[in-house]
Order: sequence, then C-alpha cells, then structure tokens
Amino acid sequence: MNGDPRDFAAHEAALLDERRLDDWLALFAEDGHYWVPLLGAAQTDPFSYNSLAYEDRLLLQLRVDRLKNPRAHSQHPASHSQHVLQPSRIEHESAGEVRLRTPFIYIEARGESQVLLAGTARHHLVRTTTGWAIREKRIDLLDAGRALPAVQLFI
Repeated sequence: MNGDPRDFAAHEAALLDERRLDDWLALFAEDGHYWVPLLGAAQTDPFSYNSLAYEDRLLLQLRVDRLKNPRAHSQHPASHSQHVLQPSRIEHESAGEVRLRTPFIYIEARGESQVLLAGTARHHLVRTTTGWAIREKRIDLLDAGRALPAVQLFI
C-alpha cells in the first residue's frame, strides 16, 4: 500500500475483516513479526516474558493456512471479525520508516458467541518498492494479563 502511512492500519483491518488473509499476510516484510505481549504496553520485549503471540512470517503463514483449511475444527462455524479504529497517529518517522499508534476495539464472532477486546495497535512500517510493509505489528490489549477467551483470527 502506497500513500499516507496513517491509512495503513485501516487498510490492514479491512483485509482482516474481509478474511483476505493472503493479502493481509503479503503486507508483512520478510523479517516481519506479529506480537501480542501478555503484559500489554508494560512489556518491553518479547523475549524476557511470555507473549500471547510472537510470530514471524513462517508462523503467520501456518496460521493463515490453518484458518483457510475447510477441515479446521475451530472454524466450524467460521469466525468473523470487525475492527473499529480511531485515527492512526504517527509516533515516529525517519527515512523510510514510520511508527503508528492506532487505538481500536476488536470484535470476533463465531456462532452464538462474541469476543470484545480493546487496545492499541502499534505498527512499525518500512517503505519498500511496492509501498509500506509491516516490520512489526504489536497489539497492546487494554486488559492485558487477565484471562482471555480464545481468539481465532488476528487482532
């Protein structure tokens, strides 16, 4: 995606909500990571404490493949998501890189149940020849550390 990086988070969320998982995965740089710290914003790195998720491109690809598989037990019935975003704000910008902060509400529905989560998405984007790519997507959940229901899709 080219253009203003502040539009990136909305574009990414739309891909997830439309279950265009391959297109979403293509947004990640080869060295990209998806990180959901167990302690939320208080956690400074993914290595000194557990995380709810810390996945590189390979692990993300495996999750996408599992979600697309018609035999995936966790997807009968299929999960659907809706991201409600506040406008993204640039926290830092340098040559070819930008860091965004986007507060959100995330709803995931499956069958009769819904999961509601709130937090802040932090994107570290790098400019490539084709547009912006995710070097790291970090999700700081508002109630990090509490017992959470199983989330099937990507926040």
